[in-house]
Amino acid sequence: MKNNQQTASALQAKVKQFIQYVSMEKGLSDNTTLSYTHDLRQYSEFLASRNVSDFKNVKSEDISNFLYLLSELGLSSATRARSLSAIRGLHVYLYTYSVCDSDPSETIDMPRKEKNLPDVLTIDQVLKMIDQQDTSKPAGLRDRAILEVMYACGLRVSELCSLRQRDLMIEHEIIRVLGKGSKERFVPIGKSAIESIHEYQLRIRHLHANDRSKDILFLNRRGAGLSRMFIWKLTDKSSRSAELPVHVHPHMLRHSFATHLLEGGADLRAVQEMLGHSDISTTQIYTHLDREYIKEVHKTFHPRA
Repeated sequence: MKNNQQTASALQAKVKQFIQYVSMEKGLSDNTTLSYTHDLRQYSEFLASRNVSDFKNVKSEDISNFLYLLSELGLSSATRARSLSAIRGLHVYLYTYSVCDSDPSETIDMPRKEKNLPDVLTIDQVLKMIDQQDTSKPAGLRDRAILEVMYACGLRVSELCSLRQRDLMIEHEIIRVLGKGSKERFVPIGKSAIESIHEYQLRIRHLHANDRSKDILFLNRRGAGLSRMFIWKLTDKSSRSAELPVHVHPHMLRHSFATHLLEGGADLRAVQEMLGHSDISTTQIYTHLDREYIKEVHKTFHPRA
């Protein structure tokens, strides 16, 4: 992790020079300067994770892979286009001032605008969905806890359905998640989700638990674990009750989790670690990050932490 941080710092030193240049020479607004700084910091961290220690060694495929990763994390085409604009500006600057021998960004096309409905919710839309649950009823308490956990931790539906009580490490504010390929990871969980889980366990779960429950956290009335279809129906019903202008499916909460963290300024590698994503190069896995560091990122940037 230390080597990656050192590499990222070396890259960001060049980024800082570029930001100072465009701020003075181009007269960029404060908002644009902040956006450039944010986007190029994430870009530098991505390059460092791929052991690219100098902008001279950047290839077009590195930029394409970075933009693809942003897409996989749920960022809109507009946000990706903004990132590419900043990246292009940086590489043009480095090429113009002979820091680099070529401009690897010149062959990269701008992301196309999506014609489909957006697959990321706003923070307010997520909160409206959560608030639709009638917590005066047992099912409402459980369903609110489900939505809180999905949004707090960015879980896949299968991961949520298989979550067990022993996976909750509440005193450490983290949960253990068994992801794809039986890969285990630890994800921070915010206070709002913790409170909802505690309320559900205290008042509801024991009423339905039986020999079939097998320590599964979220149960139906028969004491069995919930199905994927139930979670799909819950998110659809909640979004309709909230009168959202989009058709919501469970994965949108996962995308929203990542997007809200990243747009808030969270570290790209930390978010990827929380999601359980391996590097898109398929040959390299992102550096495993210290749990305390990931918890700090989550606590600082997640809207419900």
